[in-house]
Amino acid sequence: MRSEWLRGEIAVVGLARSGRAAAQLLSRAGSDVYASDAGRSPELEATAVELHHDQVDVQLGGHDLERIARASLVVASPGVPPNAPPFVAARNAGVEIVSEVEIGLRFLPRLSYVAITGTNGKTTTTALVSHLLEAIGRRTAAAGNIGTPLTELAMQQSPPDWVALEVSSFQLHDTPSIKPNVGVLTNLSANHLDRYDSVDEYFADKAQLFRNATAESHWVTNADDADVQSMTEHVAGMQCRFSVRGKSDAYFDRAAAQLVVLGHPLIHRDQLPLLGDHNVANALAACLAVMIADREHRTPRALEQMGSAMKTFNALEHRIETVGEFDGVSWINDSKSTNVASTLVALRGMSRPTVLLLGGKHKGEPYTDLIPELRRTGRSVVAYGEAAPLIEKDLGGAVPLTRLGSSFEEVVATARRLAQRGDVVLLSPACSSYDMFDNYEQRGSVFKQMAPGAR
Repeated sequence: MRSEWLRGEIAVVGLARSGRAAAQLLSRAGSDVYASDAGRSPELEATAVELHHDQVDVQLGGHDLERIARASLVVASPGVPPNAPPFVAARNAGVEIVSEVEIGLRFLPRLSYVAITGTNGKTTTTALVSHLLEAIGRRTAAAGNIGTPLTELAMQQSPPDWVALEVSSFQLHDTPSIKPNVGVLTNLSANHLDRYDSVDEYFADKAQLFRNATAESHWVTNADDADVQSMTEHVAGMQCRFSVRGKSDAYFDRAAAQLVVLGHPLIHRDQLPLLGDHNVANALAACLAVMIADREHRTPRALEQMGSAMKTFNALEHRIETVGEFDGVSWINDSKSTNVASTLVALRGMSRPTVLLLGGKHKGEPYTDLIPELRRTGRSVVAYGEAAPLIEKDLGGAVPLTRLGSSFEEVVATARRLAQRGDVVLLSPACSSYDMFDNYEQRGSVFKQMAPGAR
């Protein structure tokens, strides 16, 4: 920790899981900590009680802006927008703002980690990297945007030797010391235009992954993504690329139906229990990252262990997750698809007529990019929530569409009515969940509960 950060009180803004863990870690390390959240809920009240035991001064239902302006450092939770009053107050007072990930990295200076970012696929790739590292005998954890705060790992008596670290654009913006053993950029497309003024601004935050690149750095990038290759063209260090379209450092050999990494055929496509080419790309990226992270990860024994591990990796919850088949209709939970590009990936993986549940809180993107795939496979679109009028404007007339309000029970019941035997009902909203739910996990869980009994 920099000495100037320790000369006064540290303010933590936002008390979801990452903010809570950062506040605890800093207080237990001897810092004076003020933590605040604009919300009030039973969960936050419980967090406040827990933090009081750690001598953290907690405020719920608002922020003391004058106190934040006097802080020696502000720690930002990724769920709090950058233009929120606490951050404006901090910036106006010249107070540095960092992410929870930055605090975790400062407390784990000897940590080996693979950092994964991208518009889509980063959570699956992160989980795969962790799974593969564990398979070859490394003490590993998955952390960051995937769910477990890095600061939570830093409080463990014996932290892991390796971390698969998912980092969002918001986290990268405020993590100045990021310098991974291997950095992975899965892909790039428009996203978060509700929080960024332009796609270029969003891409600029993604590029912060490479802010500390040197000739010794190792990077894994998507050879099939022109924006990725443009961004990384002049980045220092060794670049290894993956592709599902042609030969590369890691590629999908379609003729032999094999995943090939650094010249080694690792697994047959049929043995990878994940749907779609996008998941083949995720698997290639993860394998390539693990293999270049350490030469011991490329021994014949390690390659055999990695091949076996990929056969046991299942789809993540809320990401093209099969809920079940009821009355001849397959129900698929893809609640984690909170942008148009991710929903487009899900649609490309559908081979049966599909009833698409689309809606939530609009994120600034048009929905017209979905039209070609919907014409190929779409039975109908059920548009709902805050974004429903915009979805109807973009897709109405191009595909059959039913517009509803904010009753999710009505959404699921409508999907049941529209779907025919042999169809798929796909929840892939292309929107955030915050107009109707606390998060995408809650949205997906409610969908799974409702699916079998919706009438």
